[in-house]
Amino acid sequence: MTQPNVRAPARRAANAPITMFGPDFPFAYDDWLAHPAGLGVLPPSRHGTEVAIVGAGMAGLTAAYELMKLGLKPVVYEASRMGGRLRSQPFEGGSGAIAELGGMRFPLSSTGFYHYVRLLGLQSRPFPNPLTPAANCTVIDLEGQTHWARTLADLPPLFQEVAQAWHDALEEGAGFTELQTAMRQRDVERVKTLWNALVPRWDDRTFYDFVAQSSAFGRLSFHHREVFGQVGFGTGGWDSDFPNSMLEILRVVLTGCDDNQHLIVGGVQQVPLGLWHHAPVAITHWPQGTTLAKLHHGAPRPAVRAIQRASNGQLEVTDAWGSTRRYDAVLVTCQSWLLTTQIACEESLFAQKLWMALDRTRYMQSSKTFVMVDRPFWNDLRANGWPVMGMTLTDRLTRGTYLFDNGPEQPGVICLSYAWMSDALKMLPYDASKRVQLALDALRKVYPDVDIASHIIGDPITVSWEADPYFLGAFKGALPGHYRYNHRMYGHFMQDALPERERGIFLAGDDISFTPAWVEGAVQTALNAVWGIVRHLGGASHPDNPGPGDWYPHIGPVALPD
Repeated sequence: MTQPNVRAPARRAANAPITMFGPDFPFAYDDWLAHPAGLGVLPPSRHGTEVAIVGAGMAGLTAAYELMKLGLKPVVYEASRMGGRLRSQPFEGGSGAIAELGGMRFPLSSTGFYHYVRLLGLQSRPFPNPLTPAANCTVIDLEGQTHWARTLADLPPLFQEVAQAWHDALEEGAGFTELQTAMRQRDVERVKTLWNALVPRWDDRTFYDFVAQSSAFGRLSFHHREVFGQVGFGTGGWDSDFPNSMLEILRVVLTGCDDNQHLIVGGVQQVPLGLWHHAPVAITHWPQGTTLAKLHHGAPRPAVRAIQRASNGQLEVTDAWGSTRRYDAVLVTCQSWLLTTQIACEESLFAQKLWMALDRTRYMQSSKTFVMVDRPFWNDLRANGWPVMGMTLTDRLTRGTYLFDNGPEQPGVICLSYAWMSDALKMLPYDASKRVQLALDALRKVYPDVDIASHIIGDPITVSWEADPYFLGAFKGALPGHYRYNHRMYGHFMQDALPERERGIFLAGDDISFTPAWVEGAVQTALNAVWGIVRHLGGASHPDNPGPGDWYPHIGPVALPD
């Protein structure tokens, strides 16, 4: 096969929808996925070759699905539940009512992820975020004062001042509009020029520093910064992210992660599980009707306990029951800390600088508590015409409360509390019943005339991701100075320059990406790994459809000096 022809993607209009096109690596994953030439070609002698996939979350199953299409035999290992942090737990007897314990809102800018949503025929609808039509109404309760709103204009001037200051700070500190316009246009050169200048400027500084030192917020009171932290704009409060590197926050807002979010009707876990059961039309080597489930006789292999280099150069994977199999390639998609806490991973498989990056990855805590209710009673109207409840943002224990309406005659679901970091740790020691009681006590102060408890049916559902030994946290939140660590992990799929002892083992997952906590990061790093594995096994991209590794030497993330 000839060398792929690396050409810039077609330019789009300045007002084109924002997508997760960069900014660190502005590669068009959606175009790569949609191209009729497919993601690559392998030598026929490699068809049927087994490749180990550690973890059956979105990253693992995306990679497994695409590698199967190319003629390989993915062997998926899973220690807990399939789907990873895309976990949709149904309520008992709840007629389809579910609790989204992990990812629950998915920006339309996640075009790689939505490629698979469409492939599986799944539906989405707007997520009930604050101040959006899907929320019906929003209730902001701060310092004992309660405000009801449908739009920003319904709130006191203070909130509008905060929103304007945030907009102005982004323009002042990051040239937001110009950079986002370049991303909309898919102007690779301009994106790289603008973003590469911001990386050394903001990597070492916190989000709070960005806000506090901006002239926009500097003209306002401390209370304005306080309100911004408690309430924020888009999905809610920002203060849990204040210690993070400002680069992390810039990526969120530049790529539209905090806007135009949808939920997946019936639960997002349908996406990874759908890939497990889906029979692709275009498939190499395997007969029509082949699925990952059929290749695995219905279930993944058990947890991985060890990964090491065999004497013949292959990689040995040992599972929980002591069974050891050898592979030419292994993809690790589990949380990075598990390589030192759950899996005996031979140290020489990664460079020490990469181990530093994996071990220094900082994960944020998160807790959620859900109840099922007999009906969406929050739509009942008060005498003044407002609903009896709304999507709620508060400085109280609950922080964010979300209402999920499945129809007037169907049970509804309330996420009583969605909290991060120290707010999540307040819930950590308690069981589900205690968490519900704490949340109800807090919400009673916001809605003294609403008897939420009288509507609860069934048992509550709760999660603290930091308490799960296979996750140890909800998602990555990079600290100042972590860009270099992120760069090492993200670029590891480019293995030509690695010593032989470090080749053949790959990394993927949202924590490997530059957009942690968003499923698109899991999808994109999985696709990077697909390209890397194909190349490792002697294959290549189609010349008409160059992949991420073909582009990487030209437009890869800027390197900061060590």
